Amino acid sequence: MKSVVVALIGLASAVALADTKNDLHQDQMALGRTMQAVVWSLPAVNTELMLQAALNAGAKPNEIVFWSRPPDWRNQTLTPNPDAIYLMPFFDTKQGPVVLEIPPAGEEGSVTGNIDDIWQMPLEDAGPSGADQGRGGKYLFLPPDYHGQVPKGYIVLRPPTYSGYALIRSTLRSHEDADISRAVAYGKRLKMYALADAAKPPPTRFTDAAGKLFDSTIPYDIRYFQSLDRIVQNEPWIERDKAMIDPLKSLGIEKGKAFRPDETTRALLENGARAAHDWIAARSESAYPPYYEGTRWVVPAAHELLEDASKGYTEPNIYPVDARAIVYSMGYVGIKRLGAGQFYLMSWRDKNGDSLDGGKHYRLQVPPNAPVKQYWSVTAYDRDTHALIKDVPRASRSSQIADMQKNANGSVDIFFGPEAPAGHESNWVPTRRGEPFELLFRLYAPTEPLFKKTWTLPDLEKDG
Repeated sequence: MKSVVVALIGLASAVALADTKNDLHQDQMALGRTMQAVVWSLPAVNTELMLQAALNAGAKPNEIVFWSRPPDWRNQTLTPNPDAIYLMPFFDTKQGPVVLEIPPAGEEGSVTGNIDDIWQMPLEDAGPSGADQGRGGKYLFLPPDYHGQVPKGYIVLRPPTYSGYALIRSTLRSHEDADISRAVAYGKRLKMYALADAAKPPPTRFTDAAGKLFDSTIPYDIRYFQSLDRIVQNEPWIERDKAMIDPLKSLGIEKGKAFRPDETTRALLENGARAAHDWIAARSESAYPPYYEGTRWVVPAAHELLEDASKGYTEPNIYPVDARAIVYSMGYVGIKRLGAGQFYLMSWRDKNGDSLDGGKHYRLQVPPNAPVKQYWSVTAYDRDTHALIKDVPRASRSSQIADMQKNANGSVDIFFGPEAPAGHESNWVPTRRGEPFELLFRLYAPTEPLFKKTWTLPDLEKDG
Protein backbone atom coordinates (compact mmCIF):
# COMPACT_ATOMS: atom_id res chain seq x y z
CA MET A 1 0.00 0.00 0.00
CA LYS A 2 2.84 2.33 0.94
CA SER A 3 4.45 1.82 -2.45
CA VAL A 4 1.16 2.66 -4.16
CA VAL A 5 0.86 5.91 -2.18
CA VAL A 6 4.43 6.83 -3.03
CA ALA A 7 3.75 6.10 -6.69
CA LEU A 8 0.62 8.23 -6.65
CA ILE A 9 2.48 11.10 -4.96
CA GLY A 10 5.21 10.79 -7.55
CA LEU A 11 2.67 10.78 -10.36
CA ALA A 12 0.92 13.84 -8.91
CA SER A 13 4.25 15.66 -8.64
CA ALA A 14 5.10 14.79 -12.22
CA VAL A 15 1.70 16.01 -13.42
CA ALA A 16 2.09 19.24 -11.43
CA LEU A 17 5.56 19.75 -12.84
CA ALA A 18 4.27 19.09 -16.35
CA ASP A 19 1.43 21.55 -15.80
CA THR A 20 3.91 24.13 -14.53
CA LYS A 21 6.12 23.65 -17.56
CA ASN A 22 3.09 23.78 -19.83
CA ASP A 23 1.85 27.00 -18.18
CA LEU A 24 5.32 28.50 -18.51
CA HIS A 25 5.46 27.50 -22.17
CA GLN A 26 2.02 29.01 -22.78
CA ASP A 27 3.01 32.22 -21.00
CA GLN A 28 6.20 32.48 -23.04
CA MET A 29 4.29 31.83 -26.26
CA ALA A 30 1.67 34.45 -25.37
CA LEU A 31 4.38 36.99 -24.51
CA GLY A 32 6.09 36.27 -27.84
CA ARG A 33 2.82 36.71 -29.72
CA THR A 34 2.17 39.98 -27.91
CA MET A 35 5.62 41.34 -28.77
CA GLN A 36 5.23 40.28 -32.40
CA ALA A 37 1.81 41.95 -32.57
CA VAL A 38 3.39 45.24 -31.50
CA VAL A 39 6.34 44.96 -33.88
CA TRP A 40 4.09 44.04 -36.81
CA SER A 41 1.40 46.68 -36.22
CA LEU A 42 3.46 49.77 -35.30
CA PRO A 43 2.98 51.77 -38.52
CA ALA A 44 -0.79 51.30 -38.48
CA VAL A 45 -1.13 52.10 -34.77
CA ASN A 46 1.06 55.16 -35.35
CA THR A 47 -1.42 56.38 -38.00
CA GLU A 48 -4.49 55.49 -35.94
CA LEU A 49 -3.18 57.44 -32.94
CA MET A 50 -2.65 60.51 -35.15
CA LEU A 51 -6.23 60.13 -36.37
CA GLN A 52 -7.45 59.99 -32.77
CA ALA A 53 -5.48 63.17 -32.01
CA ALA A 54 -7.08 64.86 -35.03
CA LEU A 55 -10.54 63.78 -33.85
CA ASN A 56 -9.79 65.17 -30.39
CA ALA A 57 -8.75 68.45 -32.03
CA GLY A 58 -12.16 68.67 -33.71
CA ALA A 59 -11.39 67.33 -37.20
CA LYS A 60 -13.15 64.46 -38.92
CA PRO A 61 -12.11 62.00 -41.65
CA ASN A 62 -12.08 63.58 -45.12
CA GLU A 63 -11.27 66.92 -43.54
CA ILE A 64 -7.90 68.61 -42.99
CA VAL A 65 -6.23 69.33 -39.68
CA PHE A 66 -3.47 71.95 -39.99
CA TRP A 67 -1.15 74.17 -37.97
CA SER A 68 -1.40 77.91 -38.60
CA ARG A 69 2.08 78.35 -37.09
CA PRO A 70 5.18 76.16 -37.24
CA PRO A 71 4.60 73.40 -34.65
CA ASP A 72 5.79 73.89 -31.07
CA TRP A 73 6.18 71.22 -28.35
CA ARG A 74 2.39 70.82 -28.09
CA ASN A 75 2.60 68.89 -31.35
CA GLN A 76 3.49 65.54 -29.79
CA THR A 77 3.65 63.53 -32.99
CA LEU A 78 6.83 61.56 -33.68
CA THR A 79 9.74 63.73 -34.89
CA PRO A 80 7.64 66.50 -36.50
CA ASN A 81 9.30 69.34 -38.39
CA PRO A 82 9.00 72.65 -36.47
CA ASP A 83 10.11 74.60 -39.54
CA ALA A 84 7.17 73.84 -41.81
CA ILE A 85 3.47 74.55 -42.05
CA TYR A 86 1.76 71.17 -41.68
CA LEU A 87 -1.54 70.07 -43.19
CA MET A 88 -2.83 66.54 -42.58
CA PRO A 89 -5.81 65.24 -44.56
CA PHE A 90 -7.10 61.91 -43.18
CA PHE A 91 -9.08 60.02 -45.84
CA ASP A 92 -11.77 57.37 -45.38
CA THR A 93 -13.35 55.71 -48.42
CA LYS A 94 -15.94 53.52 -46.70
CA GLN A 95 -18.69 55.74 -48.14
CA GLY A 96 -17.04 55.94 -51.57
CA PRO A 97 -14.05 57.43 -53.41
CA VAL A 98 -12.45 60.62 -52.07
CA VAL A 99 -10.50 63.37 -53.87
CA LEU A 100 -7.55 65.39 -52.56
CA GLU A 101 -6.65 68.40 -54.72
CA ILE A 102 -3.11 69.78 -54.62
CA PRO A 103 -2.70 73.34 -55.98
CA PRO A 104 -0.03 74.08 -58.61
CA ALA A 105 3.35 75.31 -57.34
CA GLY A 106 4.43 78.83 -58.17
CA GLU A 107 5.31 82.19 -56.69
CA GLU A 108 2.49 81.84 -54.18
CA GLY A 109 3.92 78.65 -52.73
CA SER A 110 4.58 74.93 -53.09
CA VAL A 111 4.21 71.79 -51.04
CA THR A 112 6.18 68.67 -50.26
CA GLY A 113 3.56 65.98 -49.81
CA ASN A 114 3.44 62.25 -49.11
CA ILE A 115 0.32 60.08 -49.25
CA ASP A 116 0.08 56.78 -47.34
CA ASP A 117 -2.43 54.10 -46.47
CA ILE A 118 -3.06 53.33 -42.80
CA TRP A 119 0.02 51.05 -42.80
CA GLN A 120 2.07 54.06 -43.94
CA MET A 121 2.85 52.29 -47.18
CA PRO A 122 3.58 55.13 -49.61
CA LEU A 123 0.90 55.46 -52.27
CA GLU A 124 2.30 58.55 -53.97
CA ASP A 125 4.16 61.81 -53.39
CA ALA A 126 2.63 65.20 -54.20
CA GLY A 127 3.97 68.58 -55.24
CA PRO A 128 7.05 69.32 -57.41
CA SER A 129 8.72 66.06 -56.33
CA GLY A 130 5.51 64.02 -56.69
CA ALA A 131 3.20 62.65 -59.34
CA ASP A 132 1.78 66.06 -60.26
CA GLN A 133 5.32 67.48 -60.73
CA GLY A 134 4.28 70.83 -59.31
CA ARG A 135 1.49 71.34 -61.83
CA GLY A 136 -1.15 70.53 -59.24
CA GLY A 137 -3.42 67.54 -59.44
CA LYS A 138 -6.46 65.66 -58.22
CA TYR A 139 -5.49 62.54 -56.27
CA LEU A 140 -8.34 60.03 -56.23
CA PHE A 141 -8.55 57.46 -53.41
CA LEU A 142 -10.56 54.37 -54.33
CA PRO A 143 -11.91 51.89 -51.74
CA PRO A 144 -10.23 48.46 -51.80
CA ASP A 145 -13.46 46.86 -53.04
CA TYR A 146 -14.18 49.48 -55.72
CA HIS A 147 -15.33 48.12 -59.10
CA GLY A 148 -16.91 51.21 -60.62
CA GLN A 149 -15.75 53.27 -63.55
CA VAL A 150 -12.67 55.42 -62.94
CA PRO A 151 -13.13 58.95 -64.32
CA LYS A 152 -10.42 60.65 -66.36
CA GLY A 153 -8.31 63.55 -65.14
CA TYR A 154 -7.30 62.06 -61.79
CA ILE A 155 -4.13 60.60 -60.31
CA VAL A 156 -5.68 57.31 -59.24
CA LEU A 157 -4.57 55.64 -55.99
CA ARG A 158 -5.79 52.20 -54.92
CA PRO A 159 -4.88 51.70 -51.25
CA PRO A 160 -5.54 48.22 -49.86
CA THR A 161 -7.24 49.85 -46.85
CA TYR A 162 -10.17 52.22 -46.50
CA SER A 163 -8.22 54.83 -44.59
CA GLY A 164 -4.89 56.62 -44.58
CA TYR A 165 -3.56 60.13 -44.63
CA ALA A 166 -1.37 62.66 -46.38
CA LEU A 167 1.38 64.73 -44.80
CA ILE A 168 1.54 68.05 -46.63
CA ARG A 169 4.24 70.59 -45.81
CA SER A 170 3.62 74.08 -47.16
CA THR A 171 7.08 75.50 -47.76
CA LEU A 172 8.20 78.38 -45.55
CA ARG A 173 10.54 81.02 -46.99
CA SER A 174 11.29 82.26 -43.47
CA HIS A 175 9.76 82.45 -40.01
CA GLU A 176 8.62 86.03 -40.56
CA ASP A 177 4.89 86.53 -39.99
CA ALA A 178 4.27 87.50 -43.62
CA ASP A 179 5.92 84.32 -44.91
CA ILE A 180 4.05 82.16 -42.40
CA SER A 181 0.74 83.73 -43.48
CA ARG A 182 1.66 83.18 -47.13
CA ALA A 183 2.47 79.49 -46.53
CA VAL A 184 -0.76 78.97 -44.59
CA ALA A 185 -2.86 80.67 -47.27
CA TYR A 186 -1.27 78.56 -49.99
CA GLY A 187 -1.73 75.36 -47.97
CA LYS A 188 -5.41 76.13 -47.47
CA ARG A 189 -5.86 75.98 -51.23
CA LEU A 190 -5.94 72.20 -50.77
CA LYS A 191 -9.35 70.68 -51.30
CA MET A 192 -10.83 67.43 -50.08
CA TYR A 193 -14.24 66.07 -51.02
CA ALA A 194 -16.17 62.98 -52.08
CA LEU A 195 -15.90 62.02 -55.75
CA ALA A 196 -19.70 62.08 -55.82
CA ASP A 197 -19.48 65.86 -55.18
CA ALA A 198 -16.79 66.54 -57.78
CA ALA A 199 -19.08 68.56 -60.05
CA LYS A 200 -19.64 71.09 -57.28
CA PRO A 201 -17.36 70.36 -54.29
CA PRO A 202 -18.45 71.78 -50.93
CA PRO A 203 -15.93 73.97 -49.05
CA THR A 204 -13.18 71.92 -47.40
CA ARG A 205 -13.27 72.07 -43.61
CA PHE A 206 -9.94 72.97 -41.98
CA THR A 207 -9.30 72.53 -38.24
CA ASP A 208 -6.43 74.52 -36.72
CA ALA A 209 -4.45 72.50 -34.16
CA ALA A 210 -1.95 75.27 -33.35
CA GLY A 211 -1.69 75.81 -29.61
CA LYS A 212 -3.54 72.56 -28.83
CA LEU A 213 -2.00 69.43 -27.34
CA PHE A 214 -1.89 66.97 -30.24
CA ASP A 215 -0.49 63.81 -28.67
CA SER A 216 0.06 60.68 -30.75
CA THR A 217 3.15 59.33 -28.99
CA ILE A 218 3.15 55.54 -28.81
CA PRO A 219 1.74 54.23 -25.48
CA TYR A 220 3.32 50.85 -24.78
CA ASP A 221 0.45 49.72 -22.57
CA ILE A 222 -3.18 48.59 -22.95
CA ARG A 223 -3.97 51.70 -25.04
CA TYR A 224 -1.75 50.30 -27.78
CA PHE A 225 -3.98 47.25 -28.17
CA GLN A 226 -7.14 49.32 -27.99
CA SER A 227 -5.83 51.22 -31.01
CA LEU A 228 -4.88 47.98 -32.76
CA ASP A 229 -8.38 46.60 -32.13
CA ARG A 230 -9.94 49.67 -33.78
CA ILE A 231 -7.81 48.98 -36.85
CA VAL A 232 -8.80 45.30 -36.99
CA GLN A 233 -12.49 46.21 -36.68
CA ASN A 234 -12.42 48.96 -39.32
CA GLU A 235 -10.02 47.69 -41.99
CA PRO A 236 -9.95 44.64 -44.28
CA TRP A 237 -7.30 42.01 -43.76
CA ILE A 238 -4.53 42.36 -46.34
CA GLU A 239 -3.39 39.07 -47.82
CA ARG A 240 0.22 39.54 -46.70
CA ASP A 241 -0.88 39.90 -43.06
CA LYS A 242 -3.44 37.11 -42.67
CA ALA A 243 -0.94 35.06 -40.67
CA MET A 244 -1.61 37.49 -37.80
CA ILE A 245 -5.34 36.68 -37.54
CA ASP A 246 -4.96 33.72 -35.15
CA PRO A 247 -2.19 35.25 -32.99
CA LEU A 248 -4.33 38.35 -32.45
CA LYS A 249 -7.38 36.20 -31.73
CA SER A 250 -5.43 34.46 -28.97
CA LEU A 251 -4.84 37.92 -27.44
CA GLY A 252 -8.53 38.84 -27.55
CA ILE A 253 -8.49 40.92 -30.76
CA GLU A 254 -10.85 39.49 -33.37
CA LYS A 255 -12.85 41.12 -36.14
CA GLY A 256 -16.51 41.42 -35.20
CA LYS A 257 -15.97 40.85 -31.47
CA ALA A 258 -15.52 43.30 -28.60
CA PHE A 259 -12.05 43.61 -27.11
CA ARG A 260 -12.50 43.06 -23.36
CA PRO A 261 -9.29 41.63 -21.87
CA ASP A 262 -9.47 40.26 -18.32
CA GLU A 263 -6.88 41.27 -15.72
CA THR A 264 -4.55 38.39 -16.58
CA THR A 265 -4.66 39.13 -20.31
CA ARG A 266 -4.29 42.85 -19.69
CA ALA A 267 -1.14 42.27 -17.62
CA LEU A 268 0.25 39.99 -20.33
CA LEU A 269 -0.42 42.59 -23.04
CA GLU A 270 1.22 45.38 -21.07
CA ASN A 271 4.28 43.25 -20.29
CA GLY A 272 4.57 42.34 -23.96
CA ALA A 273 4.23 45.95 -25.06
CA ARG A 274 7.01 47.05 -22.72
CA ALA A 275 9.23 44.18 -23.86
CA ALA A 276 8.61 45.11 -27.51
CA HIS A 277 9.47 48.74 -26.76
CA ASP A 278 12.74 47.69 -25.11
CA TRP A 279 13.64 45.43 -28.04
CA ILE A 280 12.93 48.19 -30.58
CA ALA A 281 14.89 50.78 -28.59
CA ALA A 282 17.89 48.44 -28.31
CA ARG A 283 17.85 47.74 -32.03
CA SER A 284 17.27 51.30 -33.26
CA GLU A 285 20.77 52.74 -32.90
CA SER A 286 22.51 49.70 -34.41
CA ALA A 287 20.08 49.28 -37.30
CA TYR A 288 21.72 51.69 -39.75
CA PRO A 289 25.26 52.17 -41.04
CA PRO A 290 26.85 55.66 -40.91
CA TYR A 291 25.92 57.80 -43.89
CA TYR A 292 29.39 59.35 -43.87
CA GLU A 293 32.17 56.93 -43.01
CA GLY A 294 33.42 57.44 -39.48
CA THR A 295 30.53 59.68 -38.35
CA ARG A 296 27.45 59.17 -36.17
CA TRP A 297 24.90 60.38 -38.74
CA VAL A 298 22.61 57.74 -40.25
CA VAL A 299 19.69 57.66 -42.67
CA PRO A 300 16.89 56.37 -40.38
CA ALA A 301 15.40 53.83 -42.76
CA ALA A 302 16.66 50.44 -43.89
CA HIS A 303 17.35 50.09 -47.61
CA GLU A 304 15.22 46.95 -47.95
CA LEU A 305 12.29 48.73 -46.26
CA LEU A 306 12.52 51.69 -48.63
CA GLU A 307 12.64 49.38 -51.62
CA ASP A 308 9.85 47.03 -50.57
CA ALA A 309 7.44 49.61 -49.13
CA SER A 310 7.67 51.87 -52.19
CA LYS A 311 6.67 48.84 -54.30
CA GLY A 312 3.70 47.99 -52.08
CA TYR A 313 5.52 45.15 -50.26
CA THR A 314 5.57 43.04 -53.40
CA GLU A 315 9.14 41.76 -53.22
CA PRO A 316 8.68 37.96 -53.14
CA ASN A 317 11.34 37.03 -50.59
CA ILE A 318 11.31 39.84 -48.01
CA TYR A 319 8.85 41.49 -45.67
CA PRO A 320 10.91 43.87 -43.48
CA VAL A 321 8.56 44.00 -40.49
CA ASP A 322 11.36 44.49 -37.93
CA ALA A 323 12.95 47.36 -39.88
CA ARG A 324 9.51 48.90 -40.35
CA ALA A 325 8.80 48.82 -36.61
CA ILE A 326 12.05 50.61 -35.81
CA VAL A 327 11.28 53.41 -38.29
CA TYR A 328 7.67 53.91 -37.21
CA SER A 329 8.49 53.79 -33.51
CA MET A 330 10.23 57.16 -33.96
CA GLY A 331 8.69 58.82 -37.00
CA TYR A 332 5.85 58.76 -39.46
CA VAL A 333 4.99 58.99 -43.18
CA GLY A 334 6.19 56.76 -45.98
CA ILE A 335 7.91 58.46 -48.90
CA LYS A 336 7.66 57.12 -52.44
CA ARG A 337 10.79 58.85 -53.73
CA LEU A 338 13.15 59.43 -50.79
CA GLY A 339 15.69 62.10 -51.68
CA ALA A 340 13.61 63.81 -54.34
CA GLY A 341 11.82 66.22 -52.01
CA GLN A 342 13.53 65.68 -48.66
CA PHE A 343 16.38 63.81 -47.01
CA TYR A 344 16.97 62.96 -43.35
CA LEU A 345 20.04 62.35 -41.20
CA MET A 346 19.67 61.25 -37.58
CA SER A 347 22.08 61.03 -34.65
CA TRP A 348 21.92 59.84 -31.05
CA ARG A 349 25.61 60.34 -30.13
CA ASP A 350 28.35 62.94 -30.17
CA LYS A 351 31.73 62.72 -31.89
CA ASN A 352 33.15 60.66 -29.01
CA GLY A 353 30.33 58.13 -29.19
CA ASP A 354 28.60 59.31 -26.00
CA SER A 355 24.80 59.49 -25.87
CA LEU A 356 23.39 63.00 -26.18
CA ASP A 357 22.63 64.34 -22.70
CA GLY A 358 20.15 67.19 -22.21
CA GLY A 359 22.19 68.54 -19.29
CA LYS A 360 25.36 69.05 -21.33
CA HIS A 361 26.36 71.61 -23.96
CA TYR A 362 27.16 70.78 -27.60
CA ARG A 363 28.05 72.52 -30.85
CA LEU A 364 27.22 71.44 -34.40
CA GLN A 365 28.99 73.27 -37.20
CA VAL A 366 26.96 73.18 -40.42
CA PRO A 367 29.41 73.66 -43.32
CA PRO A 368 28.81 76.39 -45.91
CA ASN A 369 26.99 75.78 -49.19
CA ALA A 370 24.52 73.25 -47.80
CA PRO A 371 23.24 71.06 -50.68
CA VAL A 372 19.63 72.26 -50.74
CA LYS A 373 17.42 74.29 -53.06
CA GLN A 374 14.99 75.12 -50.25
CA TYR A 375 16.35 74.91 -46.70
CA TRP A 376 18.03 72.80 -44.03
CA SER A 377 17.05 72.43 -40.38
CA VAL A 378 18.19 70.57 -37.28
CA THR A 379 15.76 69.57 -34.52
CA ALA A 380 16.18 68.12 -31.03
CA TYR A 381 13.72 65.48 -29.80
CA ASP A 382 13.07 63.62 -26.57
CA ARG A 383 15.01 60.35 -26.91
CA ASP A 384 12.35 58.31 -25.10
CA THR A 385 9.20 59.54 -26.85
CA HIS A 386 10.72 60.80 -30.16
CA ALA A 387 8.49 63.86 -29.82
CA LEU A 388 9.49 67.49 -29.37
CA ILE A 389 11.00 68.22 -25.96
CA LYS A 390 8.21 69.51 -23.74
CA ASP A 391 8.03 73.02 -22.30
CA VAL A 392 10.94 74.51 -24.24
CA PRO A 393 10.65 77.79 -26.20
CA ARG A 394 11.76 76.23 -29.49
CA ALA A 395 13.01 72.93 -30.85
CA SER A 396 15.14 73.72 -33.88
CA ARG A 397 17.23 76.08 -35.95
CA SER A 398 16.90 76.42 -39.68
CA SER A 399 18.53 78.19 -42.61
CA GLN A 400 15.19 80.04 -42.87
CA ILE A 401 16.00 81.95 -39.65
CA ALA A 402 17.07 85.45 -40.67
CA ASP A 403 18.87 86.41 -37.44
CA MET A 404 21.07 83.33 -37.10
CA GLN A 405 24.76 84.18 -36.82
CA LYS A 406 27.08 82.94 -39.57
CA ASN A 407 30.81 82.44 -39.48
CA ALA A 408 33.13 84.27 -41.89
CA ASN A 409 33.34 81.24 -44.21
CA GLY A 410 29.53 80.86 -44.38
CA SER A 411 29.30 77.96 -41.92
CA VAL A 412 26.80 78.10 -39.05
CA ASP A 413 27.36 76.96 -35.46
CA ILE A 414 24.27 75.53 -33.76
CA PHE A 415 24.40 75.15 -29.97
CA PHE A 416 22.45 72.62 -27.88
CA GLY A 417 22.08 72.66 -24.11
CA PRO A 418 19.91 73.64 -21.13
CA GLU A 419 21.12 77.27 -21.33
CA ALA A 420 22.01 79.48 -24.25
CA PRO A 421 25.74 80.23 -24.64
CA ALA A 422 26.46 83.91 -24.09
CA GLY A 423 26.26 85.86 -27.32
CA HIS A 424 24.80 82.95 -29.31
CA GLU A 425 21.14 82.97 -28.26
CA SER A 426 19.89 83.12 -31.87
CA ASN A 427 21.76 79.90 -32.71
CA TRP A 428 20.67 77.95 -29.62
CA VAL A 429 18.36 74.91 -29.40
CA PRO A 430 17.27 74.23 -25.79
CA THR A 431 17.40 70.80 -24.14
CA ARG A 432 16.32 69.62 -20.68
CA ARG A 433 18.54 68.41 -17.84
CA GLY A 434 18.13 64.75 -17.00
CA GLU A 435 16.62 63.87 -20.38
CA PRO A 436 18.51 62.25 -23.27
CA PHE A 437 17.83 63.68 -26.71
CA GLU A 438 18.32 62.89 -30.40
CA LEU A 439 18.85 65.03 -33.49
CA LEU A 440 17.28 65.01 -36.93
CA PHE A 441 18.93 67.04 -39.71
CA ARG A 442 16.60 67.72 -42.65
CA LEU A 443 17.49 68.81 -46.16
CA TYR A 444 14.64 69.98 -48.40
CA ALA A 445 15.07 69.78 -52.18
CA PRO A 446 18.53 68.21 -51.72
CA THR A 447 21.15 68.52 -54.45
CA GLU A 448 23.95 66.37 -55.85
CA PRO A 449 26.74 67.14 -53.32
CA LEU A 450 24.68 65.44 -50.60
CA PHE A 451 24.44 62.17 -52.51
CA LYS A 452 28.00 62.28 -53.82
CA LYS A 453 29.06 63.09 -50.26
CA THR A 454 31.27 65.94 -51.36
CA TRP A 455 29.45 67.93 -48.65
CA THR A 456 29.75 66.31 -45.22
CA LEU A 457 27.89 67.07 -42.01
CA PRO A 458 30.27 66.70 -39.03
CA ASP A 459 29.32 65.15 -35.71
CA LEU A 460 28.12 67.04 -32.68
CA GLU A 461 30.94 68.04 -30.29
CA LYS A 462 30.82 68.80 -26.58
CA ASP A 463 31.10 72.54 -26.07
CA GLY A 464 32.93 73.51 -22.90
